[in-house]
Amino acid sequence: MKILWKTGLAAASLVLCAYAAPCATAANEPPKVLHAFLSTGETGLDPAVASDVASLTLLENLFDPMLRYDYLARPVKLQPNTLRAMPEVDAAGTTYTFHLQPGIHFTPDAAFKGQPREVTAQDYVYSLKRLYDPALKSPWVFLFEDKIVGDEALRRDFSYDRPIPGLQALDKYTLRIRLKAPDASFLFYLALPASGVVAREVAEAYGSQVGNHPVGSGPFMIGEWKHSDKITLLANPGFRPTVFHAGPGPGPDADPASRAIAAGLEGKRLPLLDKIEVKIMEEYQSRVLGFLNGEFDFIEQVPESLRDMVLDPDSSQPVLKPGLARRGMQLMPFPVLQTYYMWMNMDDPVIGGYGKAQVALRRAIALGYNSGEDIALLKKGLALPAQTPLPPNVLGYDASYRSPVSYNPVLARALLDRFGYRKGKDGFRTRPDGSPLTLVMHTEPSMVGRLRDEFWRKNLNAIGLRVEFKSDKKTEIIKASRLGKVMMFETNWVADFPDGDNFYQLLYGPNSGRANYANFKLPEYDRRYEQARQMGDSPQRRVLYRELAQLIHAYNPWVLLTHPISADIRQPWLKNYKRHPVEFSNWRYLDLDPQQRSEAGAVRKSAK
Repeated sequence: MKILWKTGLAAASLVLCAYAAPCATAANEPPKVLHAFLSTGETGLDPAVASDVASLTLLENLFDPMLRYDYLARPVKLQPNTLRAMPEVDAAGTTYTFHLQPGIHFTPDAAFKGQPREVTAQDYVYSLKRLYDPALKSPWVFLFEDKIVGDEALRRDFSYDRPIPGLQALDKYTLRIRLKAPDASFLFYLALPASGVVAREVAEAYGSQVGNHPVGSGPFMIGEWKHSDKITLLANPGFRPTVFHAGPGPGPDADPASRAIAAGLEGKRLPLLDKIEVKIMEEYQSRVLGFLNGEFDFIEQVPESLRDMVLDPDSSQPVLKPGLARRGMQLMPFPVLQTYYMWMNMDDPVIGGYGKAQVALRRAIALGYNSGEDIALLKKGLALPAQTPLPPNVLGYDASYRSPVSYNPVLARALLDRFGYRKGKDGFRTRPDGSPLTLVMHTEPSMVGRLRDEFWRKNLNAIGLRVEFKSDKKTEIIKASRLGKVMMFETNWVADFPDGDNFYQLLYGPNSGRANYANFKLPEYDRRYEQARQMGDSPQRRVLYRELAQLIHAYNPWVLLTHPISADIRQPWLKNYKRHPVEFSNWRYLDLDPQQRSEAGAVRKSAK
């Protein structure tokens, strides 16, 4: 599907500029156009529904949650987005009062019948209720359900017009949310794209197609959109006056790069760009070659298999090749709040179940995973072995914890022998009842996907297990996973918010069929998780997290793999670039020098 709004953009800009501050670029200046890519196609731009990284990246720039993260503060810190100030919280930690800025408007749309449409507290009430709408099947409702006072009425008999005691607009600009119990992570949820404000008129006008008609109030708006190919974002000329002021994060103790960015941004109105051209680039090599040819202004997480194209192979530390450094490119290693894992479907008749034989099979698979080889050869040293689901720098991370399940193929083979997985004449093992045993692992059709296939084939064949690979796009694999039709799949989770709860919820029983792709359902795990999610970061919660990790290692619904260290590179003409640990994009803060880009392009052409 191709969606074009070019014809209406000029008129829209006139309407917006009529009640907004002056539009960004002066007529005599070249427009500032960021060239970026997304590694997978977007599924749709509805905040309540989207959960893939590509869609969430776009949603961050189109829609407005009440809170967002301070760009430069480390450790991460929330700040007001559409609010006048941070919310007021009562002594019990259960009642939050939010005061919206007046004068925030949605971008123009036919649903508003030609009138400017202001964002109100009631819009946030409506938008949060959308997460409960059974017709939408929101993957984000688990963050809120059973937490807001009276929300059981929405699950029992859903209606947007049903009043909820814990979710009320007190007046046009004041919202009150009351929780049933304190939730230390609650404000993090209100900084997610899923909490972005949506206008009811728009949702009702487009119905099931609202994800193809994004109408937000964020710093950018959709220009041209060709699904899973190219998306153009235009600076929203009606975006509320937003001037950057550095908080306490980039102070004297911050790194020099953060201090320099803070100084460069101080007092400037956001966004600084006029347009963002985003391409979908699923093939790894095309991304890297495109960046090296100057087609993209930055590249994040250079694929492991292609790092030799950009990193100096003679250096013991990750550094750029001398030729790229001479071109002014800058390598910026970044520890990602991300965990790679291979999950196994606990409902699958071959690999699932909680009996000793099934547990032994999954344990043997985990023992057969060669972490050292994975990190050294495939990750090129830019990764850490995962001991628990939590990556470093997430609240609850325990640097002293070590997994009891580590690479040991001898023990893996002995475990399989003991529980009846005997070798047949072909050298591969059978099930305890003597029937053939074939593992089926879904995989992605890419160069890295093929390398991962061979890595897993080698590891599993070494302990006598036959494995076949079924290739498909990740979006299709995730859809099949939610229906319980995938046996095994290697994937990853990027933090939605920097708290351990966001990772341990991936194995919480009630999240099966959603984020819990392994369909792990263990009362002992669920009970401890429910206790832990009521707590903030504390010694008591860390004890529970250690017990949760031990249950994961006992039943092995996952093989824990790695926490990546991202190899990020920016072009010399790009300014203010710094990855944020939680947010997917930093586009509203970026600036660039079009003349420097043009001159660099001329040099590249003359060198060919």
